[in-house]
Amino acid sequence: MVRFGSSLALVSTIAVVEGFSSVQQFSSRTPSFGQSQFSGTQLNVASTDPFPLSRSITPEGYGFSSSIGRVLKEAGREGGYYKAASSDIVADVMDGITSGEVDAALVFDDSSKLLGIFTETDYIRFSMKRAKSASNEEESAKYLVSPVVDYITPSSKIVALSEKDTANVAIAAMKQAGVRHMLVVDKASKDRQMVDDSSVLGVISMLDVMSLVQKDERLSLQTMARKYPGISNPFDLMNEEMKSQANADASNPETAKEDIIKFGAGLLSLGTVGLFFSQSQWLHDHADLAMIAIFILGYIGIIFEEVFEFDKAAVALLMSTGLWVTYADFFQSEGLASDTVLTQLGEQLSEVSEICFFLLAASTIVEVMDQHQGFKVVTNQIKTTSKKSLFWTIGFLTFFLSAILNNLTVTIVMCSLLRKLIPQNDDRKLFGAMVVVAANAGGVWTPIGDVTTTMLWINNQLSTIPTVTELFLPSFVCLVASLAFLVGQVEEDSSLADSAMPEPTELAPRGKLVFWSGIASLLIVPVFAELTGLPPYLAMLTGLGAMWTLTDIIHMGEDGDQKLKVPVALAKLDTAGILFFLGILMSIGVLDKSGLLKELAVFLSDNLPSLDIIATVIGIASALIDNVPLVAATMGMYDLADYGTDDRLWQLIALCAGTGGSILVIGSASGVALMGLEKVDFIWYAKKASVGAAVGYFAGIATYLAQNAVLSGGFLDFLPQAAVAADMAQSVASTGIVM
Repeated sequence: MVRFGSSLALVSTIAVVEGFSSVQQFSSRTPSFGQSQFSGTQLNVASTDPFPLSRSITPEGYGFSSSIGRVLKEAGREGGYYKAASSDIVADVMDGITSGEVDAALVFDDSSKLLGIFTETDYIRFSMKRAKSASNEEESAKYLVSPVVDYITPSSKIVALSEKDTANVAIAAMKQAGVRHMLVVDKASKDRQMVDDSSVLGVISMLDVMSLVQKDERLSLQTMARKYPGISNPFDLMNEEMKSQANADASNPETAKEDIIKFGAGLLSLGTVGLFFSQSQWLHDHADLAMIAIFILGYIGIIFEEVFEFDKAAVALLMSTGLWVTYADFFQSEGLASDTVLTQLGEQLSEVSEICFFLLAASTIVEVMDQHQGFKVVTNQIKTTSKKSLFWTIGFLTFFLSAILNNLTVTIVMCSLLRKLIPQNDDRKLFGAMVVVAANAGGVWTPIGDVTTTMLWINNQLSTIPTVTELFLPSFVCLVASLAFLVGQVEEDSSLADSAMPEPTELAPRGKLVFWSGIASLLIVPVFAELTGLPPYLAMLTGLGAMWTLTDIIHMGEDGDQKLKVPVALAKLDTAGILFFLGILMSIGVLDKSGLLKELAVFLSDNLPSLDIIATVIGIASALIDNVPLVAATMGMYDLADYGTDDRLWQLIALCAGTGGSILVIGSASGVALMGLEKVDFIWYAKKASVGAAVGYFAGIATYLAQNAVLSGGFLDFLPQAAVAADMAQSVASTGIVM
């Protein structure tokens, strides 16, 4: 009995500890392609439940839900640390640690203020420095009488948790920080640090936590074995107990209400399907209204994905099917899809597939680069200790990186870097907001930087050279204006000098080869398309094939490096995000084929004075509504025959839809990623970053209109529009100051 209990506890322990080192997935209302596994990209354990305690096999208060205070008490080591003074020498402190039952020392100054911790890791670092610097035994002996304070891990880098926190939080915090010891205090900050009036209660290690968890799980398994005497397999025991718990949870009144709502939604869905099969005359007479209703309901489901708990990809696919069935069988139809409709369906699927394959290949290339730590080429160059200088450096770096990589991946990579550079949570949130603004601005001016620009480029609304030359300056002005506004909130201090950023390490030659090959594969795409006249997705697939072959050659015969090959990168991609794209673009396509989008275009043209204002409104709307269907709808509203390739309308839409999504945190994939990575909420972003993003948005539009007026020789006609844009930007900035 004890044997299998112990083995299962060990299995579950290993699974949980290993699970905390992986990147946690987050849902977004915008597509997430190629989510990077860049090291350090983890959710903040301060506000995340890192282990689903509802699936624990132990009662509340035991196992992973044990309080840290209980862990400290059960460890039975009188606080678990040796107390040392700052003047104590290394030899004496090590003697104090090894002669007792503790494995760490806390170092205090004369006023009993905690200076830091000294563990075996610090001693190893001390020994390595001694071996490297001491040339003889005398010099080596001098190191042993050095003050221990010279080799401690400072208190600012120590993980501290309240005694009321739970074991699962402690495991996640230590795993995330890469440490084996942590402080137990009476009060801790949300960033898992001591506060000024904290009192140290003790030190616990990962071993202390896991020993208690295993002990509790072993006892729970023994209890379950008595509860289910006919079952001997420990995994079957656990499954049976989980079934019992699930049944108990289902008896909860709140759960019953949710079940009723879900049942009602199911009946409504069945009724809708029945209406289609009944060949209702009402559907034949009002097919256009039915299509609009399906699209609105589907879009509501996508926006409120977390409320309804329906994945947006599933909603988009069902919406797409519903719209095509309504169009084929009821919209000016006799009840079955005509040859014309089938041809239109094939054409639309062909167009959408080009975008999906393009994004699939691009995301895989970026993932392979990240697997080989290629981004060290960039991150190793950041060495400043000035927060304002770092703010501008990260902003410009993000801007140019997102021009050649997709802005979502760049946001994840830069947030990973910020976790190492910025120790204070509030500062990191502000830097993260800046990354969102910079990533969205940088993605606008190249065909491969932002998915909306890519959509317009693939469908020939934009071409490569004019997009780069005519959208770079407005995008750059948008960035500079936003950063100039936001940098005023950055306060200089010594936190960067005290941060835990490790010393830059040299990237292996094969890592450099993969990185620069990946960059070349991405940059060659527009050149390939221009020279051959073939669609861009073929160039991107060619680049993926080249990267695949390159990595296979590099790792040929290396069985241990399978995780660095392309198949593993493909497995990490967000397939649901690609299917979401498929559903959205197929839905927009059928609205276009039916002529409904043309009617909307006529309505906007009749009620808004200019296409410039229409594009501006679309950009503002993209702060609230997913910019993918917005741009897709716009592509269907305005005919390429009337507004040719690189028309001012298409360039403005690319600029506005890309940068407008930064105004609210929910307006872009980058913003939603920031919400998940740094737990930035809607209200905080609106107060701290929305005004700066809006200032940059209107500055970018004004710059584009001025540039276009100069190039077309109509600068004098532009001046009234510029004045209006300037007034709007000034009004927004004033509102922000009042806030």
